Amino acid sequence: MKYFKNDFNQFFIELAANNNKDWFDENRKRYEENIKKPFENFTSALSSELAKESPELTNMDSRKFIFRINRDIRFAKDKSPYKLNRSASISKYGRKNTAKSGLYIQLGPENVVIAGGAYQLNRDELAAFREAIMDNHSEFKKALSHIPFKTKFGDIRGEENKRLPNKALTEFAEKEPLIYKKQFYYWAEMPPETVTDEALLEKVVDYHKAAKPFRDFVERYIP
Repeated sequence: MKYFKNDFNQFFIELAANNNKDWFDENRKRYEENIKKPFENFTSALSSELAKESPELTNMDSRKFIFRINRDIRFAKDKSPYKLNRSASISKYGRKNTAKSGLYIQLGPENVVIAGGAYQLNRDELAAFREAIMDNHSEFKKALSHIPFKTKFGDIRGEENKRLPNKALTEFAEKEPLIYKKQFYYWAEMPPETVTDEALLEKVVDYHKAAKPFRDFVERYIP
C-alpha cells in the first residue's frame, strides 16, 4: 500500500527554503492533506503491525507516538520554527521514554530512518545496563551478532564516556569496548524515495524485526 504522495518530500524541500510561519500558513491545507494525515495513517498501520509482537500497543492512541513538527527553539541558535521531516517513536512506554525507545521512524527528503535501542539512559539505568552487559556478555554479543541485525544496522552507536566508574568495568572494557558507551542505539537509513514505495511499511517492519534480539536484551536489563 502506498501511504505517501510525491508531495511528501517535495513539501519539505520547499519548507527548507521557506522555513517561516507565513509560508507554512499559506501551505497549511497542503500539509494537512499530504503530510499530517497520511503520516498519522502510516503510524497507525505500523503500530498495528508491531502490536502483533507487543499487544500492549493495541489500545494505545497511535497519534501520541508522533513528534510535533514544531522545533524547540528556546535554546537553539537556529530559530527555524519547523522540522524538515516527520517522525514517531512507537513504544508501549510512550514516545518520551528514551531508555526503551521501541521503534523510531523518520521520513523526509534526506532519508528514511529506522532506529531503536537505548538512546538516553539516566545514571541508574546506565549503571544497571553496563552491569548487565558484563554479567551477560555472551547474550549481549549474540544479540549484536544476529545476522539480520548486522546486515541492516551494523553495530551499536552512541556517545561514550572517557572513563568508567569502577575498576571492574574498566577491566571488562578491554574485552568489551562498547561498555564505554552511554548510549546503546541502532540506526539504519534508506533512500528518500522509499517514502513513496508501496512496500514501505513491510520494509520498516522487516528492519524492526531484525533488531529483536538486542531489543529484548534492552527490555530485560534496563530497569
